[in-house]
Amino acid sequence: MNILILGSGGREHALAWAVMQNPKCDKLIVAPGNAGIARIAECASLDILDGAAVVGFAEDNSIDFVIVGPEAPLAAGVADDLRAAGFRVFGPSAAAARLEASKSFTKEICDAAGAPTAAYGHFTEAAAAKAHVRAQGAPIVVKADGLAAGKGVIVAMTEAEALAAIDDMFGGEFGSAGAEVVIEEFMEGEEASFFVLCDGENVLPIGTAQDHKRIGEGDTGPNTGGMGAYSPAPVLTDAVAQMALDQIVKQTMAEMARRGTPYQGVRYVGLMIKDGAPRLVEYNVRFGDPECQVLMMRLGAQAMDLMQAAADGRLADAQVQWADDHAMTVVMAAKGYPGSYAKGEPIGGLDGLPETSHEMCFHAGTSRAEGKFLSAGGRVLNLTARGATLAEARDRAYAMADAIDWPGGVFRRDIGWRAL
Repeated sequence: MNILILGSGGREHALAWAVMQNPKCDKLIVAPGNAGIARIAECASLDILDGAAVVGFAEDNSIDFVIVGPEAPLAAGVADDLRAAGFRVFGPSAAAARLEASKSFTKEICDAAGAPTAAYGHFTEAAAAKAHVRAQGAPIVVKADGLAAGKGVIVAMTEAEALAAIDDMFGGEFGSAGAEVVIEEFMEGEEASFFVLCDGENVLPIGTAQDHKRIGEGDTGPNTGGMGAYSPAPVLTDAVAQMALDQIVKQTMAEMARRGTPYQGVRYVGLMIKDGAPRLVEYNVRFGDPECQVLMMRLGAQAMDLMQAAADGRLADAQVQWADDHAMTVVMAAKGYPGSYAKGEPIGGLDGLPETSHEMCFHAGTSRAEGKFLSAGGRVLNLTARGATLAEARDRAYAMADAIDWPGGVFRRDIGWRAL
């Protein structure tokens, strides 16, 4: 089969790595890809938000299956354009992708389905939003309603912080994503991620993970797109996962189908768990980044078969074969991230890293010039490892991190601390 993956980050490198393990894959193209992905697959320059361009490229390259990595092309309807042209696609329609593209829409679906989540208000202008904050007090959570690349969420511990966040969002800090704002009650508990494949009717859980959003050790400092992750998440026990499946995932799936917008693809279910009871924090309509890296490391070649089963409506017959193991990924970022940071810095030591079924460095933001790898983003590398225990996976991941020669690279030393 000829496979096309859309995207350019660490998530897409991990997806490409897993797909390449599968003997069904004859040819793999990743568009636009990055310098790390180019070592294992063909990379192509392509505007992945332009549905017509993607369809034309898929036709020209005799593509049999398309995996859409990031959320933006899904929200733009690229999966719809591909399906209309007769392609097999892994990823939801634009209508179903509203579960991530609009937080107020997700709240509306949860209300209709009776799924447990935080109480909220939805606002289109700052004065009313601020009045809500003053009435509710802090701590409180302020979210840009639209897509903000994982960054449009402020957990405000004080009223002043919440009011400043409202000013930032309506002032354009997150572009059009902040034109509307959702303000939620602050939920206490432990956060974890539950990943479920959907084929429009059936659901199949494929793993759990926990990530570290804040830049600093001890979970301090500003929120990022994620500084590391591990799988499985101990707090997401089988009992909690079943509760989340029954009370949240299946109920909202049914509501989407009732509305004529059945969901097909992966659903990232962000949960807050307190006293063994899960509540929905958010839905994402794609694999998390960096959670995808640990899931792919544990799933390997079967990931492609499972994604195809979701695309073909065959999940009722699909099963996940889990090894009794653990995986961890450590994100190496550019100094200054999530604020301003330098690009184009040379990174040494990458060629000497192990590349096995137990250890991989997934590239998130790299380029290549004159034979050297260069930094090309905020989150740059994902040092990912498996082990029989989480401690073993951690030791392997950090050994890789320590072997990299990049003075401008920073990473947290405490990934996995909750579980360890």
